Amino acid sequence: MNYKFNETLLTIPPSASLAVSEKAKRLKAEGIDVITLATGEPDFDTPDAARIAGIAGIAGGHTHYNAALGLPALRQRIARKLCEENGIDASEENIILTPGGKYAVYEAIRTFITPGKAEEVMILNPAWVSYGPIVMAAGGIPVNVELSFETHYKITREALDSAVSKQTRAVIVNYPNNPTGCILSQEEAEILADFALAHDLILISDEIYERITYDKKQSVSLASLPQIADRVITLNGFSKAAAMTGWRLGYACAPKEVIGKMSILSQHTISCLSQFSMEAALAALDCQEDIARMVASYDARRSFFVKGLNDIPGVTCLVPQGAFYAWAKVDLAGKDSFEIADYLLDEARVAVVPGDSYGKGGSRCIRMSFATAEADLREALDRMRAAICKINGSSEVRK
Repeated sequence: MNYKFNETLLTIPPSASLAVSEKAKRLKAEGIDVITLATGEPDFDTPDAARIAGIAGIAGGHTHYNAALGLPALRQRIARKLCEENGIDASEENIILTPGGKYAVYEAIRTFITPGKAEEVMILNPAWVSYGPIVMAAGGIPVNVELSFETHYKITREALDSAVSKQTRAVIVNYPNNPTGCILSQEEAEILADFALAHDLILISDEIYERITYDKKQSVSLASLPQIADRVITLNGFSKAAAMTGWRLGYACAPKEVIGKMSILSQHTISCLSQFSMEAALAALDCQEDIARMVASYDARRSFFVKGLNDIPGVTCLVPQGAFYAWAKVDLAGKDSFEIADYLLDEARVAVVPGDSYGKGGSRCIRMSFATAEADLREALDRMRAAICKINGSSEVRK
């Protein structure tokens, strides 16, 4: 049959990180020893209290339809969390639950973008690989704002002004950032606020990694700035901080009028989330000690892994301030990031994600997750050092 597919879907590329992970899985299935650093998934189990709450919900028969906005008790608890931890003035009516953070991104964009009007959404690069495709799926046009490795991807007004147009409707902001590990400073938050006010824009702030930060630093939540609180949609969830990737639980916080429009999408697409999953999420919000232990473990791995990468001749790795990714630029005989990733998989049997998947700011860069067993990380360092030095002509640790 000659299928006539949605033309937008024909132009959307597959996820680069998932593609690398799938290739690594195929090699493993063939008996090849591959270390996978491509997947952005915590290597911890969901905290016991959250799992027990979910099981109790199932046992109690909490398996029926729920409200499209989500469980009221969970929405109240999320609002309290945002007030206490993020400085965001929120109540239950400002919260909607979504099936994972990805759908929260889609709902937020779809709420403000009208297909067929060539409306644009700015994306700060390097950026998570799904933002651009989600904008396209929602009927918008993604516009990349290229930031620089050399300046540690600092946001400038000049970079923002170079990408805005009369068709711009929103800006997607992601901090702590996937893939770079950068966090949002107060200075950069003020730049974004002034820019949004000057051009009458919505700011979509994806803060899924906000509980995973290091060195006693914290990323600024944009909605905590009172002058732009009414134009910020804060997105978050439970996948990363609470190791609940498979539970598929995300949420959005926005003005009541915005939540009402997002709810219409939920009613006609997903209907609702499972009650027992939301009860697990409610318990997870109070698992502070579990989350602190996870972050402490990531921090320890971050220290030796980033140092190990920077000790390899030809590799320059930024020190991540948040999330659990190492983002490194690799000088390897003029190879681009896709060639570097292929070489490391073929020669070192280490799977990494090519930086160009995250935009032009990722040229010659690779992303590696250190939410991986310490033994695997140390072995990956040894393998990558040997493979890179094989081309660069040195086996000595860089001083």
